[in-house]
Amino acid sequence: MPGNRPERRKGTYAIFITLAEDTELSIGSLGTILFKAGEYCYAGSAMNGLEQRIRRHLSHEKKMHWHIDFLTMVASDIEAYGSEYPGSVAECGIADAASSLGFVPVVRGFGSSDCGCFSHLSSVPDGGKAKLVERLGMSRVQPS
Repeated sequence: MPGNRPERRKGTYAIFITLAEDTELSIGSLGTILFKAGEYCYAGSAMNGLEQRIRRHLSHEKKMHWHIDFLTMVASDIEAYGSEYPGSVAECGIADAASSLGFVPVVRGFGSSDCGCFSHLSSVPDGGKAKLVERLGMSRVQPS
């Protein structure tokens, strides 16, 4: 029955992706990109279901649709942190906050083809994840 469906939580998120080794990926119109080993942060939004979107990003059973899909398929580790609506930090705000903490944006247009940001993907400096999560008041999301 339609009335029994639980309401989907809306919000934004930061996904932290670790690459164990340098990896070259072909990412649609962005072309072939060499990602150096290390940790990356991707800022995204999920206004139709925060947990569902994060579950999809964590899965290896998916159709390649978004830029981030290509990176999550080769990650050695992925952690997700969310900010629920209302009161969530906009995805561009997450990218801006990351930049102010020393994260370095990589790949022009990655995840940001619908806004004016350089990129929604950044490399993470040492200790950056904890600082960003604390500054934005995000909490870990581990979908069931």
